[in-house]
Amino acid sequence: MTEFQEVVRRRRMVRNYDPDRPVPAEIRERILGNALHAPSAGFSQGWAFLVLEEPQDIERFWKLSSDEADEWGKGLRRAPLLIIPLSHKQAYLDRYAAPDKGWTDKDENRWPVPYWDIDTGMASLLMLLTAVDEGLGACFFGVPPGDRTAQLKESFGVPDAYTPIGVISVGYRAQDKASPSLKRGRKPTGEVVHRGAWGRH
Repeated sequence: MTEFQEVVRRRRMVRNYDPDRPVPAEIRERILGNALHAPSAGFSQGWAFLVLEEPQDIERFWKLSSDEADEWGKGLRRAPLLIIPLSHKQAYLDRYAAPDKGWTDKDENRWPVPYWDIDTGMASLLMLLTAVDEGLGACFFGVPPGDRTAQLKESFGVPDAYTPIGVISVGYRAQDKASPSLKRGRKPTGEVVHRGAWGRH
């Protein structure tokens, strides 16, 4: 196990993997198990995780979600494990209509932001951090909108009520080029933290 601060320091999006080293089952289960410890509004737990590790399933995912000529996905395609986190809005609307919550109308407008997506995102971050803790690399990337998302859900039997918020690739790192975006540098704390009022650093 790695010290938490070191896990945070080492976390980065890894976009190239060793295709000949599968993720051990016990590590895969720890990654998924830790996702269940994410916070969720009302303990709704409105999430699900589609796990793809059979080569034919991974190949089908890539055929449905991207063009083979896409250079950005070349190294990602080598990942031996893909996890698709899905959010379930209805679970939250139903949970907050329960007697201990009392929003009987299930009105989505009561929610200032889509907590079903936020909570599923927090579960995703726990998976990314667990991968680092286990000495693996991982990357969170988006699912193309529109027809491709619909085809992906249909092909893998995902119910209509669930929405993929992205994909997490997991595996042992291969030679990986740093993203050009990193040249922008990390914003300093003083630029993003406002103490007591906006503009106070």
